[in-house]
Amino acid sequence: MARIPLDPPRSLTIRLTEWYSRRTYGAVLDPGAAIAHHRQVLRTYLRHELSLARWNRLDPTLKALAVLSSAATIGCSWCLDFGYWESTQRGVDPAKLRNVPRWRDSDVYSDLERQVMAYAEAMTTTPLQVTDDMVAELRRHLDDAQLVELTMMISVENSRSRTNSALGLTSQGFRDRCEIPA
Repeated sequence: MARIPLDPPRSLTIRLTEWYSRRTYGAVLDPGAAIAHHRQVLRTYLRHELSLARWNRLDPTLKALAVLSSAATIGCSWCLDFGYWESTQRGVDPAKLRNVPRWRDSDVYSDLERQVMAYAEAMTTTPLQVTDDMVAELRRHLDDAQLVELTMMISVENSRSRTNSALGLTSQGFRDRCEIPA
């Protein structure tokens, strides 16, 4: 149960945001509905997310695995749900996405993918557990721009997941839209 009402005060900005959300995602996103109680925060959040969507130096699979690893470490069910759906829409292998919470025991990942998920977990824990060796290993596979994008995406997901969890937002059913029925 959300800790804040998901029906913000009505305004033109809110109606436009809801229209865009329904058109793009098929539903009004709960984080947007929660954040909409503060219009300046909502506008900043929307600009930020639209800007993030244009980052494209990092392989989409690596980005998705990093984001979902961070969300899983924090325990944000909304982020895992939406992240799974959004990543499958971008062509990321669903088997890799499903196995993120148990990536250490899964055989579907490459060495680089495992390094990325370990880095995401190390960045997400408090205190940080990132080591020089961990970054050096990533630098063998990623250029400077890719490493910066990876690091920033994990940082952004930390913010998203912590905000959504603190506001009590839980799975919104996005993953159900892309699962193949049994």
